[in-house]
Amino acid sequence: MADCVLIKPDLSFESEIEAFRKEMIEANSSMDGTGPLKQMDNIKEWLKYSQCCGNKEYVPENWVTCDQYIYVRVADNKIVGMIQFRHYLNEFLEKYGGHIGYSVRPSERRKGYAKQMLAECLKACKAYGLKDILITCNQENKGSKRTILANGGVYESTVYYESQDVYLERYWIHI
Repeated sequence: MADCVLIKPDLSFESEIEAFRKEMIEANSSMDGTGPLKQMDNIKEWLKYSQCCGNKEYVPENWVTCDQYIYVRVADNKIVGMIQFRHYLNEFLEKYGGHIGYSVRPSERRKGYAKQMLAECLKACKAYGLKDILITCNQENKGSKRTILANGGVYESTVYYESQDVYLERYWIHI
């Protein structure tokens, strides 16, 4: 597997973020861990939004402070995935979303990037001071389940998320 780095996105990645977004939308992917990227076609606005979410003074109502990352393959500067680390849980995240959401672009799936990206993000969570991380995944998403288990995830329960008509499995990772 190629070397990748977990970095906060900036304007130098604008065209690569656009390409990631386009590929995800064309594949009808859920785009977990990308914030409102699916709804925002202006990458500059998404970058600004992502930066605001990192500051408790500017975080939008009903959101929690978080860090948005892109996972970039060093060899060609291509974004292979995105991951978001939420600093704490509100009522919704505690039940359905968890501390971390992530996506790997369709053309880069099944190559181990999600496992590696999550492992790197867990280091950021630990540096932030968290000890236990909640991660959820769609019950049907076998790849995400394998990723979580490979990073030490321990199954807790399954909940029904009515508005999306899906069952979500809840896992805890102690770091």
